[in-house]
Amino acid sequence: MTETSSKQSQGQSQSQSRSGKQVPLLKVENLSVEFGPKDRPIRVVNGVSFEIAAGGAVGIVGESGSGKSITSLATMGLIPMPPGRIAEGRVELEGVNLLELPRSKMPEIRGRDIAMIFQEPMSSLNPVMTIGDQIGEAIKLHQKSSREERRARIIELLKLVGMPDPEKRIEAYPHQFSGGMRQRVMIAMAVACNPKLLIADEPTTALDVTIQAQVLELMKKVRRELNTAVLLISHDLGVVADIAERVIVMYAGRVVEDGDVRTIFRNPGHPYTRGLLQSVPKLKDDRKRLYQIPGSVPLAGTVKQGCPFYARCGDRIDKCAQMMPPMFTLATRQKTACWVSAGATS
Repeated sequence: MTETSSKQSQGQSQSQSRSGKQVPLLKVENLSVEFGPKDRPIRVVNGVSFEIAAGGAVGIVGESGSGKSITSLATMGLIPMPPGRIAEGRVELEGVNLLELPRSKMPEIRGRDIAMIFQEPMSSLNPVMTIGDQIGEAIKLHQKSSREERRARIIELLKLVGMPDPEKRIEAYPHQFSGGMRQRVMIAMAVACNPKLLIADEPTTALDVTIQAQVLELMKKVRRELNTAVLLISHDLGVVADIAERVIVMYAGRVVEDGDVRTIFRNPGHPYTRGLLQSVPKLKDDRKRLYQIPGSVPLAGTVKQGCPFYARCGDRIDKCAQMMPPMFTLATRQKTACWVSAGATS
């Protein structure tokens, strides 16, 4: 049995509880993140909950400032402390709460069990180290191997991500690569130890359409061949539709809609989700101006009561200003935090 298939079998067995029930690979429950002094905290992520099954793909969408990236960093244990801190919640990987582990244990999990692709590969790669040395660092840290075995593995990874002439590219430096090639290197680094979960934070930012399509196809290939679950963070709904099975819509640090990607894109329940979808340009659209949601995302901590989308919502009722709606399950089976969609009239 190969190392990859052995790891997949082990992960599948570990993802079952003693009672025989399937345990999600990742379970984030009521996660809240704060910044600033403890006596005057600013909550930037508020009560976020979602799950990802082994081998599954979930997308988190929303405008800048919605809390997407902070949620992913909290999942990785990368929130700078201070000034940030996890106020409450759980982040479970195969039933183990990562937030209860000593911080010294997290480097063992990063790269081996959870890996991350950051949105700026040039700032994430070390300019004075060769590509081969940077990819090899994770292998050296998490796996016992000789120099020759690591080199063979690095070349194998570069081939996996479609890098031309990998035997020579292994000695190259980041500045010798294009943006798309650097993103391929980042993906190779992330999957070097066959992680169970891959978090991709805006992986196609600043890439042209052709390279963007290649990177997305590569992520699907990694998921298919390594059975790696994917958590995709993006503001691009088209990217999420291409990769994810489920989508989580965040606004002002909260989850406002959660469900099957096809259901939500065809029948969005929350006014904010509808606004995001209306903002996407369409080939058969004869409008002279693209639609945009009026206003902007409120600053973190400024909404003290009611729905945070109230000021920008065209469907609002009085109740929206008074009480934050809970997550309702609609007839179409997605969950949405909206009084109007749930049937409230005043």
